Amino acid sequence: MNRLNDLFYSRDASMVATDLLGKILIRKIGDTVISGKIVETEAYYGSQDPASRAYKGYNNFAKLMWDRPGKVFIYMVHANWLLNIITGELGEPSAVLIRALEPISGIDKMLINRKMPFKQLTNGPGKLTQALGITKIFNDTDITKINNKISIIDNHEKLNVVSSHRIGVSKDVERKLRFYVYDNNFVSKK
Repeated sequence: MNRLNDLFYSRDASMVATDLLGKILIRKIGDTVISGKIVETEAYYGSQDPASRAYKGYNNFAKLMWDRPGKVFIYMVHANWLLNIITGELGEPSAVLIRALEPISGIDKMLINRKMPFKQLTNGPGKLTQALGITKIFNDTDITKINNKISIIDNHEKLNVVSSHRIGVSKDVERKLRFYVYDNNFVSKK
């Protein structure tokens, strides 16, 4: 198991967002391991990005955006927790939102957590946190540390990656900052 380290996250958010595709997100709950392949991500930046939590500047809510790479930033939108990982350099806000996973293991637990058909378990950012039992308790933890109950491990796989504008964003930048695996059934929207 090759856990991604802080050097992986210490790069530009769009590079990290692209390179996270195909990697495996793992959640440990006691002896149960729940995992899925990351198939959709979005990159977010600072004060020049109107869709970013850092757009209005440094504040208590979004202060983790300025923290060191590999920190977990979880916040709620529409009654769903969203999983973000801080990227780039310390003091320069940027992060990647994990938008969708293809389930691999712990599917029975995911079905209990979501009470939805298999194809709808993890095809959206709130759905995947529900399925994996990821809540606010992981906020401000470091995903690169061995004692964290969530981790992302390397997985070398050739993928057909596509980019588009981010989903559910009323004001977006010109640059396409959503990345997904083109032919995957668990992508939230194509």
